[in-house]
Amino acid sequence: MTKVLIISASESDLPVMEGAAKVLEEFGVEHEMAVSSAHRSPDRTVELVKKFHEEGGKVIIAGAGLAAHLAGAVAARFPLPVIGVPLSSGALEGIDALLATMQMPPGVPVATVAINGAKNAGFLAVQILATSDSSLEKKLIDYKQKLAL
Repeated sequence: MTKVLIISASESDLPVMEGAAKVLEEFGVEHEMAVSSAHRSPDRTVELVKKFHEEGGKVIIAGAGLAAHLAGAVAARFPLPVIGVPLSSGALEGIDALLATMQMPPGVPVATVAINGAKNAGFLAVQILATSDSSLEKKLIDYKQKLAL
């Protein structure tokens, strides 16, 4: 079963979002990547996430720049944890995306990482999954112990 869905709002964002995929691969977490925009293809986005949810997916990582509506649009419709990755673009170099991703209304939380912080989104997804997977938790503990050296 695919446990994590990584959605990028644009193909040009894929190189940054691949950072999350690499972290998930390192921990052996099944994932898939897709490109779908909350603004340009909202119906496709809903269908993509609906299918992922129905098939037992657990965590969504959504990256977008500028208006950065993707993570919030997904979090508003589905009960899965959503991790938003604000992407650097435009005149404000990602500050607008950061604020749009983290300033969600009550009841529609989006965990938000740093601008272009897809790797940390991957680590956060692993931590969420590790709360119910002891072997994944062990891998995470081992990884963090290596960080301390």
